Amino acid sequence: MGLSIGQVAERTGLSVHALRFYEKEGILAHQVHRGPGGRRVYTQRDVDWLRMCIMLRMSGMPVPEIRRYTDLVRQGDGNELQRLDILKEHQDRVRQQMVQLQECMDLITHKVGIYQDYVNSIAPRAVGQ
Repeated sequence: MGLSIGQVAERTGLSVHALRFYEKEGILAHQVHRGPGGRRVYTQRDVDWLRMCIMLRMSGMPVPEIRRYTDLVRQGDGNELQRLDILKEHQDRVRQQMVQLQECMDLITHKVGIYQDYVNSIAPRAVGQ
């Protein structure tokens, strides 16, 4: 059963505009078929692919790199090593981001603790005034 662009937008959290952008940019692994009247008709496979692309994008993979990965998938078997390289490089970048984010979280947690201790120490005096 085919899905309308609105249904795909609802299932993926993307706007209709973003879906059209992804299609125009060559991000979809399979060509979107058109139904009567020229309306796009998506499949669950398209939704699954888009969800993966959304995760790649959310984790910082640039659109041109997602397009390059998509192009390789479209080409079919024989380029798995190239696909693996793209994903491993991105995995390394995400790991580095996670380390940096943990350092940020550690600092923020430390500062919150300092302010919480301070606020707790003055709270009884402020209430009594």
